[in-house]
Amino acid sequence: MSQIRVLFMGTPDFAVPSLHVLLDEGYDVIGVVTQPDRPKGRKRVLTPPPVKTVALERGIPVLQPERLRRPEAVAEVAALKPDLIVTAAYGQILPKAVLELPKYGCINVHGSLLPRYRGGAPIQYALLNGDADTGVTIMYMAEGLDTGDMISRVAVPITDEDTAGTLFDKLSREGAELLRRTLPELIAGTIQAVPQNDAEATYSPTLKREDERLDWSKPARELFNRIRGLNPWPVAYTEHNGEVLKVWAAKPPQASGQAPSSGSKPGAVLTVNGAGIEVSAGDGTLWLTEVQPAGRKAMDAAAFGRGGGIRVGDVLGAVNPNSASGEDGR
Repeated sequence: MSQIRVLFMGTPDFAVPSLHVLLDEGYDVIGVVTQPDRPKGRKRVLTPPPVKTVALERGIPVLQPERLRRPEAVAEVAALKPDLIVTAAYGQILPKAVLELPKYGCINVHGSLLPRYRGGAPIQYALLNGDADTGVTIMYMAEGLDTGDMISRVAVPITDEDTAGTLFDKLSREGAELLRRTLPELIAGTIQAVPQNDAEATYSPTLKREDERLDWSKPARELFNRIRGLNPWPVAYTEHNGEVLKVWAAKPPQASGQAPSSGSKPGAVLTVNGAGIEVSAGDGTLWLTEVQPAGRKAMDAAAFGRGGGIRVGDVLGAVNPNSASGEDGR
């Protein structure tokens, strides 16, 4: 496969297995395009993207344009003369001038079963919406947002134990394996791509701060899905005594063994014991198992209760709507 000049575009951990497949299968990876290094953590240390780290370890040239649409960035990519461009969670839309460069086209490893969840947060939204399954689609890239013809797909079931983090890992591996199986047919010209049905399209826009807040008037199942859909980033939160309380994990409502709340105010703390913290929801109750008080590290919810950090009768999600502003603490 060394005669196929492949340019890879990707940024986070999700993209790393796909890059490894290209290298392990013997494709000539002529370069990597990734996002610029960004400040990370409390100390805001300038940190390279995971894809860049792998590329440098393997001696692959790296380009990091702030905006791929700029003429100078397009010229750099064109100078590499790629036969095929493969992207996976790159983070920028490819301009027409780049899409038209390679003779085998530009393909993308996308973390959903398109046309469901076009956009930048498909894995989180599959969990937020309580889907029973998701998957990976490899598609030809077009000028629209994830609108290109579909080349291949693989479905992946979602379990109650899944979080955004575990699902990221599953889909990154499945996507890489699907890429490995798909590329020989694509290069041989035997692929029969299928257009997407735009009428069935749904979207997964970038998550906003208000998406992270738990609304205790919602059913317990919906709250559970929100908590796991935002773990490990950006993490769901509620308010407790005027401060942010991040909620990292909870028990699936049907697994808690508790009867639905009857007449309790949504957000009311009903039980604090060794199993965690039971909170009244709009429909049923939810047991929190891992929380993070303001200014502290994540901890077992039962330990937070034993230490007197929260008591039966407290109400979560009340007061001071500005208390969450700017809170990080991850």
